[in-house]
Amino acid sequence: MVWTIKYTEIAAKQMKKLDKKISKQIDNYLNERVAKQKNPSVFGKPLLHDKSGLWRYRVENYRIICEIQDSELIVLVLRMGHRKEIYMDK
Repeated sequence: MVWTIKYTEIAAKQMKKLDKKISKQIDNYLNERVAKQKNPSVFGKPLLHDKSGLWRYRVENYRIICEIQDSELIVLVLRMGHRKEIYMDK
């Protein structure tokens, strides 16, 4: 079972702003580990409170906030960034 990784416009912009090394690591992590799992939540942790229903993945000091759409086999990347900033609402 292969999952499709899709990025929102905001997540794509955030990816471009990251250092090339970390953006490549994030891309590899999502496409090589998460997308190839039967259940992509294996590597993630569920978020709580106002972000319940979303999942987060960790790559070094960066976090990737995603929505897992089981019916369509899509992992939708909503936001990504440094762990100090990613959970702050803008």
